[in-house]
Amino acid sequence: MALSAARKTRPKKARTRRSRAASAAAAAAPAHHAVIDIGSNSIRLVVFEGMGRSPVPIFNEKVLSGLGRRLQATGRLDPDGIESALVNLQRFAALARAMEVTRLDMLATAAVRDAEDGAAFVNAVRKRTGCPIRVLDGADEARYSAMGVLSGMPEALGIMGDLGGGSLELVELEAGETQRHATLPLGPFRLSRTGNGKRVDPDEVIERHLSGLNWLGDGKGRDFYPVGGAWRALAQIHMAQRNYPLRVIDFYTVPRGEIEDLAAIVARQSKASLTRLPEVPQRRIETLPLAALVLRRVLQTIKPARVVFSAHGLREGVHFAALPEEMRRLDPLIAAGQSYMTRHGRYDASFGDRLMEWTAPLFTGLDARDERLRRAACLLSDVGWTEHPDYRVRHAFYRVMRLNVMGVDHPGRAFLAIAVLARYNGSVQDEARGEAHAVGLDDDRLGRAAVLGLALRLAYTLSGGADGVLTDTRLRLGAKRLTLVVAKRRAQFLGELVERRLQQLASACNRSAAIEIDG
Repeated sequence: MALSAARKTRPKKARTRRSRAASAAAAAAPAHHAVIDIGSNSIRLVVFEGMGRSPVPIFNEKVLSGLGRRLQATGRLDPDGIESALVNLQRFAALARAMEVTRLDMLATAAVRDAEDGAAFVNAVRKRTGCPIRVLDGADEARYSAMGVLSGMPEALGIMGDLGGGSLELVELEAGETQRHATLPLGPFRLSRTGNGKRVDPDEVIERHLSGLNWLGDGKGRDFYPVGGAWRALAQIHMAQRNYPLRVIDFYTVPRGEIEDLAAIVARQSKASLTRLPEVPQRRIETLPLAALVLRRVLQTIKPARVVFSAHGLREGVHFAALPEEMRRLDPLIAAGQSYMTRHGRYDASFGDRLMEWTAPLFTGLDARDERLRRAACLLSDVGWTEHPDYRVRHAFYRVMRLNVMGVDHPGRAFLAIAVLARYNGSVQDEARGEAHAVGLDDDRLGRAAVLGLALRLAYTLSGGADGVLTDTRLRLGAKRLTLVVAKRRAQFLGELVERRLQQLASACNRSAAIEIDG
């Protein structure tokens, strides 16, 4: 009997332990935020991990339902699109629940907002999913899209344009804030036919709507920030034509004339011709010519100096708007670096700040932009520690170049990647140098990145990542000599490899190397 009783109590205790462990894990889990975006052409579910400043999407899926395909001709949502949307929205809601999101925002934009049967569709979705839908008006849609751009480009100066299937949102951006804005019925689905089914002249319609916005002229000479899948497809085509080495849409920057010329070509292409262009997504072929036409006319109206593509829009804007104000003020790149070092590095993010201080004597007089990149490089300096030693250098370089973070342009990515490459390799190969140049990193900044990487390499060799060791050492940069000053009680940390890496760093700084024992 005693044995039998013992057998009965063990499963209960095991269940209790498992329950406590599950509760502890749930308490430690980040608060996931899901956004379901119901657009005129597509519906998408994005689940962001946590409520942080530089959100990481842990799930991102899109379905092209075409809800607004017939809206201009019939005034109603497309029947096939409704059925597709209901099935997939039910699935999206179930996925969000299964992923235990703590906040779910389901939003509908132009098609549902303008359709005669929009309210009926909202009720059908609510019944099918059990989730409320917020139908955004044009002002809110524009604001969220602009906030998405600002979340990744806080210093954006110019005008943002977000092209969906049913509408175009234009927003003036300045000093991290949204200014004047407009919502125009210029999505590709709106430009093919009139309400009575007759074909329209898209050029005439576009011109009529844009000509009423006198403030667009204030964007002349500034930047234009395109958002939306069709316009991102144009960026992909441009990258392919240039054989551009970094296929990251965010911050892809091109002179206005080049994109204007490409848009003019694409706008004239047939569907058959578009299939022969490089990197054209098949799902975009139907709407791409009209999307290109809208972009060309917008650029001709605004006359910006550059076109800076953004990978972030309405969904990221909704997430950004949900953050506390003090978190929104954080630098997205630095926040991402701190998070990455804490989650994936061997050391706490505070060690990155110690590296920043330790390398400071080598970099006097840097502007705020380069100081920011130097700090980010320190935070990402241990990014390759889990890689196989035979592949660590190459993988670390490309991981940083392609890292899924906000707030860094392409030359900045190259700066960080070169610094990390030199930290692991001790030199910069011609291939990496060529890729850095191709994305806009000039020789001066490339040289500074290499010096920073060599300094980080020395710091890790000297300290093994132990913060206390670095605290008792420092660099001193003189007119002719780079000196490593080491407290007497830390002299045992010196050795042949430390001396060799100090010499390598000194050579990169055009100095001789010296070691000084302090005390």
